[in-house]
Amino acid sequence: MNEKNTENKQEVAIAINAQFVKDISFEAPHVPQIFTELKTNPEINVSVDVQAGKIQDAAYHVSLKIKAEAKVQEKVAFLCEVEYGCVATVQVPAEHVEPILLIEIPRLLFPFVRNIIADLTRESGFPPLMINPIDFVGLYHQRLEEIKKQKENATVN
Repeated sequence: MNEKNTENKQEVAIAINAQFVKDISFEAPHVPQIFTELKTNPEINVSVDVQAGKIQDAAYHVSLKIKAEAKVQEKVAFLCEVEYGCVATVQVPAEHVEPILLIEIPRLLFPFVRNIIADLTRESGFPPLMINPIDFVGLYHQRLEEIKKQKENATVN
């Protein structure tokens, strides 16, 4: 039995070696007055950016940056930015590396960033901001389309 288990055992394709907060910022420029104006839910805009790069051999860094801005009418209630990263080992065929770095690893990092943002907003006197799940596949395809358009524009010019 042990022989079959070792024969079927595959090398780990993705391993998260380290996770870390690279940058974090929280601003509430209109506190405490804004609390008297919070009669309805604020308008919240969330932007997401994923970056990745090779460190060496099969080691990569991936960075997930989420920026959330809440406004009450025209006043900024809060601005929260978190850049959360990891060092990962990715041992897959070359054509699969980019999707893993820009889709799968951000999916693994997202719950940590979401929790940090919820804690930051709650500790700052606001209701915890629970960011909805992010479609990293859609973001990846959007990025590919933007690159394709840039190449087409460069060819035309």
